[in-house]
Amino acid sequence: MTMRTRYFAAAVTLLFMFPDTARAQAFGVNEIGTCAASRGFAVTGAPCQDASSIFWNPGMVPSQSGWHLLGGLAVISVSGTFTQDTTFREWDSDAESEYVPHVFLQYRGANSALAYGVGVYVPYGLTSQWTDSFPGRFQALKASIATIYVQPSVSWQFHEKWSIGAGPIFGHSSVELLQALDLSEQVVGANTTFAELGISQRTEFARASLEGSATAFGGHIGFFGRPTPEWSVGVRFLTPLEFEYDDADATFTQTQTDIILPAGNPICSQQPAICGGNPAATLDVDAFLQGQFTGTGTLTSQGVRTKITHPAQIQGGVGFGGIQNWLLSVDYAWTGWRRFKKLPVEFQGPASGSNRDLIEDYNNTSAIRLGAQRAFMNGAQLRLGFSGVASAAPDETVTPLLPEQDRGYASLGGAYPVTSNITIEGAYLRVFSGGKRGRIAERTSRTQTASQLNTGVFDLSANVFSLSLKATF
Repeated sequence: MTMRTRYFAAAVTLLFMFPDTARAQAFGVNEIGTCAASRGFAVTGAPCQDASSIFWNPGMVPSQSGWHLLGGLAVISVSGTFTQDTTFREWDSDAESEYVPHVFLQYRGANSALAYGVGVYVPYGLTSQWTDSFPGRFQALKASIATIYVQPSVSWQFHEKWSIGAGPIFGHSSVELLQALDLSEQVVGANTTFAELGISQRTEFARASLEGSATAFGGHIGFFGRPTPEWSVGVRFLTPLEFEYDDADATFTQTQTDIILPAGNPICSQQPAICGGNPAATLDVDAFLQGQFTGTGTLTSQGVRTKITHPAQIQGGVGFGGIQNWLLSVDYAWTGWRRFKKLPVEFQGPASGSNRDLIEDYNNTSAIRLGAQRAFMNGAQLRLGFSGVASAAPDETVTPLLPEQDRGYASLGGAYPVTSNITIEGAYLRVFSGGKRGRIAERTSRTQTASQLNTGVFDLSANVFSLSLKATF
């Protein structure tokens, strides 16, 4: 008798469903440069005067010649809860703080209209993790992603008021998922589930660990101008990047259930050989399942293939410096998440019969970003920012992997020159949301609505600390 598993598609969906890109949606990380973080990321039309413009607007040419270096780190601490409808019980997330670096280097020769640079940054690098008792662990116990972008860039000031820049992007993405497997959902024999044999829902019998990595290429282009001394404008376009995870690995570890099926159970009745030839024998479920983890069993280590396109980004904004010592900015950002409709899953092992397309149905998203900066006589700066962003996930795709929801960012930061060439920058951001209803079970059909699937409320918040060192030489 063989056991056919139903969990595979859900497991791989969770592994790959957080391909990023909207700098605030999904697993995107906005904190690329401390100045940008402290100004609410409203820095495309009024870029920070540092090398992080390689990302935020590659069209900007540094106002000063020479070398420009920016290096820093953002520490991101995310808190999350899930409150169940039926019991009102609350479970807390268990993710550790993430440390996300950024490094940019740019050079402009004396009296040159060209500037060259390179940026290395992590636009996606967060972890979602829950406790062992969380009922949604069968969707995701832990999910982690780290995507590194390397972006060379060239910018050209073709007019005294206008400049343009562009560069290729090399991306490397790695992902990890740890998920519990529910025995009650597994099929034994022809059409019988363990639930029909009396096994209760959310009985853990194994854990799946899925890991994969992929590379992709794209491009980034930006345009910047100062039509008047008081006003500046800018826009940038980041192309989609398609990651093909051809060599992802799935491994499985059995969890002891200590369940004994009583005498005369259907498994022994239908296949007495499994029970020592005695159709009236009891059955040790753990011993029965053990064969699925060895040899040609369904739960042996195997490969998984899928692909995902990180959607395009467009961001544009304006800056106003007509108030003495102040710089005000506002940006609009758009991300094309709608192309993430489904996710193909192909197994390279015993589970190949479970290949399928997973339903995601993400939406395009928009964000409004506001920033303000006050300069002082000694070169110090005070910065404020706020941004609000719409959720990329529809109501029926809010899950333990990523309880995606509308949220806002409020930031405060500043800069202080240590010497004439070195400046230290710091920022604090508070990320807050109003909570959103979500599900802890798989969605298997588009006919299933949010009201049918969602069984509780997810709530998210985060504290972010960013620190950078800026140097010119």
